[in-house]
Amino acid sequence: MTESLLRVDDLEVAYPGRGMRAEPTRILHGVSLDIRPGETVGLVGESGSGKTTLGRAILGLAPVTGGTVTYRGEDISHPTRQRRRELTRDIQVVFQDPYTSMNPNLTIEQTLTEPLRVNGTKGSEARDRVASLLEAVHMPVDSMTRFPNEFSGGQRQRIAIARALALDPALIVCDEPVSALDLSNQRRVLDLFIEIQERTGVAYLFVSHDLAVVRHLSHRVAVLYRGEIVEWGDCDQVTARPEHPYTQRLLMAAPVPHPVRQAKHRADRQRVLAAQREADLQSGAA
Repeated sequence: MTESLLRVDDLEVAYPGRGMRAEPTRILHGVSLDIRPGETVGLVGESGSGKTTLGRAILGLAPVTGGTVTYRGEDISHPTRQRRRELTRDIQVVFQDPYTSMNPNLTIEQTLTEPLRVNGTKGSEARDRVASLLEAVHMPVDSMTRFPNEFSGGQRQRIAIARALALDPALIVCDEPVSALDLSNQRRVLDLFIEIQERTGVAYLFVSHDLAVVRHLSHRVAVLYRGEIVEWGDCDQVTARPEHPYTQRLLMAAPVPHPVRQAKHRADRQRVLAAQREADLQSGAA
């Protein structure tokens, strides 16, 4: 068994409530998973399930109130500011909307050289590195002199991936990186993630609300529901033969391009929804 690159054990995240006597708002309730070197772990759930919060906790951007996040055997649940900066060499992130995560007043060269300069790479060496990064994500080298608003959404996401790769990280947290793209661009960017992983051996935590997207590139999948993992295992098992009603509901949410099968698909989904509501009611009564 390959040793884990990153482990999350019984992780809890809560934010202070509004008002002096307000109870904290608990987002994650004892979440556990691990990511191996060179592996993609898909994290799937509906909006509000806590999946983005989990990614932020791993990055040190959300308050860990219980449990641990361990990277290469080191507890990084509560890193110092200095240690968090050091960890950016190893753990990077690609956000959902690359345009809002880029400074519109900086050229692409300035955007990509910023993390390099912070870590001591300067001059022609930094410029050569930027050229190789653009080539790695299939963008022309002359993109350097242009600004983010001159590119399409798919192109901007490629540039965001290049920025995440600048420091040769071991792990990239991908937070809904294709949800803002059309279907053709989604497929191209997903294939690019796979290509980069095969070439560099980088690991991904791939966050998405879409089970079909997660299935395209994940090795293992965790399903998050109301701050708890309800299903976790091999990608084929979880995405094709799910056992938990919530995962079944996610699978049935995807449209089927056939009217008769789609009608059956819709009826099956209503049945699963009714079973889930009944289970929730019983859980609340208990």
